[in-house]
Amino acid sequence: MYLLGYDIGSSSVKASVVDAESGRVKASAHYPETEAPIISSRPGWAEQDPEMWMDNLKLATADVLGQLGRAAGEIAAIGISYQMHGLVCVDRDMKVLRPSIIWCDSRAVPYGKRAFEALGENWCLQHLLNSPGNFTAAKLAWVKENEPELFSRIRKIMLPGDYIAMRLTGCARTTVSGLSEGILWDFRKNTPSQELMEYFGFDESVLPELAPAFGIQGTLTGQAAAWLGLPEGIPVTYRAGDQPNNALSLGVLEPGEIASTAGTSGVIYGVIGDIAYDPQSRVNSFAHVNHTAADPRLGVLLCINGTGILNSWMRRTVAPEGISYNDMNELAAGVPIGSDGVCILPFGNGAERMLGNRDTGCSVHGVNFNRHDRRHLIRAAQEGIVFSFQYGIGIMEQMGLKINTIHAGNANMFLSGVFRDTLAGVTGATIELYDTDGAAGAARGAGIGAGIYKTATEAFSTLERLAVIEPCDEDQYKDAYERWKDYLE
Repeated sequence: MYLLGYDIGSSSVKASVVDAESGRVKASAHYPETEAPIISSRPGWAEQDPEMWMDNLKLATADVLGQLGRAAGEIAAIGISYQMHGLVCVDRDMKVLRPSIIWCDSRAVPYGKRAFEALGENWCLQHLLNSPGNFTAAKLAWVKENEPELFSRIRKIMLPGDYIAMRLTGCARTTVSGLSEGILWDFRKNTPSQELMEYFGFDESVLPELAPAFGIQGTLTGQAAAWLGLPEGIPVTYRAGDQPNNALSLGVLEPGEIASTAGTSGVIYGVIGDIAYDPQSRVNSFAHVNHTAADPRLGVLLCINGTGILNSWMRRTVAPEGISYNDMNELAAGVPIGSDGVCILPFGNGAERMLGNRDTGCSVHGVNFNRHDRRHLIRAAQEGIVFSFQYGIGIMEQMGLKINTIHAGNANMFLSGVFRDTLAGVTGATIELYDTDGAAGAARGAGIGAGIYKTATEAFSTLERLAVIEPCDEDQYKDAYERWKDYLE
């Protein structure tokens, strides 16, 4: 028995087939092979054609089915992960009215800001847990004001994953987690936010009906089955945004657990068991995949823009020409904890929400020309990235997060021993590295939603844990962090 997972990203669509019993990935593919185009007709705009997602999904499906051969008929359920915060508008025939305004489009910032002020900051944070910001609701407000004729023809609005599920099943549905990421969910009333909808002038009928994150959300139509080369009637049983799904992929479901990624930018996603928010809105709170009103589970999301991009800058401009990242890691390991007093603030990739949307730039501190060399700079860069994570974790701790473990994929910055040891040492948390990705996680999620796995624990019992890093030298790391924080503050 197999499970099919899709990860609908802005760069590509990935499909993975997981053997339900062994948990092993049996086939995997992504399309396009180069990065998918983003339409940016004006500064700050970012759009994609939803039909392009479907085209790439068909190609990825054909690829994995070709790898499976006759076993393709054994696929029992489908799960979907998707890029968060996008807006897809469809008419009464469920046809797309305009390109999707995706997550990195910034045109809606003024609309969210005005809503935050008009509705009241305290009300927004207490009910929505976030500022309306640049999220899906504010993007729809932009459409309403700037494209009124098109707005009048909207029958339903959807997130990217809702649209893909609709194309597969014919059913327009969404989830509580999805509405919360669009800043459309009232956590105090446990309903879509009537106040926000009224403020923006939206009719509640534009929202799809609610479906559980785990459970039958529709079945593959005959038309979709013909497109994909799959049997009709396969159930779609899971959907979630990419960050909640990444957490699920790493088995992060309970309070105190943290999922982390550290690519070009870095993400800390921690789970808490209370309805909570940051009064300064430096981090975002969304309903996690296993959230219920009776048993709350929120994902608190911190994004650090200046993460792997700093490490790559070091490789291009500081490290010897032609050096590999592994070589850089070895150079960094030859310097003691704290980089002999050198500190780097890694915020050189635009404004950081964690810092109140200030763009402080990257800065280097404590260099002594007689004592320090490129090794110290390389290590200080990695430590600075980790220390920025810890600074954000401190905000989460003020919200009630108690850190037990940090789960991560064995990729990008987590391939560095210096990075891993610093993160364990400064947080005091155990780090567990796993071999997984978003599409494979969506496949396991589909198994939970279909009842193939009785619990999430069972679903992830076969997840391959590659390494465990226990905290050590905590006093030294924390002293280095305090010096770093002094420079920041």
